[in-house]
Amino acid sequence: MAWKNSDAESLQSADELKRQKRIKLTIYIGIFIVFQIIIITSMSLTVMKVKTPKVRLGNISVQDLNSVQATPSFDTKFKTQIRVKNTNFGPYKFDASIVTFLYQGVIVGQVAIPMSKAGMLSTKKIEVEVSLSSRALSSSNLGREFSSGVLTLNSAANLTGKVELMFIMKKKKSSTMDCTIAFDLSSKTLKSLQCK
Repeated sequence: MAWKNSDAESLQSADELKRQKRIKLTIYIGIFIVFQIIIITSMSLTVMKVKTPKVRLGNISVQDLNSVQATPSFDTKFKTQIRVKNTNFGPYKFDASIVTFLYQGVIVGQVAIPMSKAGMLSTKKIEVEVSLSSRALSSSNLGREFSSGVLTLNSAANLTGKVELMFIMKKKKSSTMDCTIAFDLSSKTLKSLQCK
């Protein structure tokens, strides 16, 4: 009779052990699922969030700047960089585009941006040489601006492309350039460059 009781107790304790193992396994699975949800949420809020790349002009090195008060007219040549800053965790492949230089809304020159790629968390720098001329202008404001000794121009561009994340997700992104360039006519140098 005693051995039957010990068998029943050992069966009961074996069942209790199995039940405790199942409870522990369920707890571990629950912790794993919560941990995975936290990782996926933080990844989607940081790494997988696609930000709009920025396109700007870099430093301008004036090679030639001629202004004629009598006409009034100007011609200028300078070297600059077109910088495409990509703050995403994947490359930004963009199509060929054009940077337009304007004086009071009138085009005074353009330069091409070739199709290229800005790597993950990096800035693509494209060296360009720009030639601008006021021949297309018929502005009386140009003479007044020459009197002030400062020539103010704007540059604009629209860059379209795709950000590629984790080699599977591609998101279309479009960047715009809006820079104001001021040249000092007496020293024939760059006075200021501001990009939004």
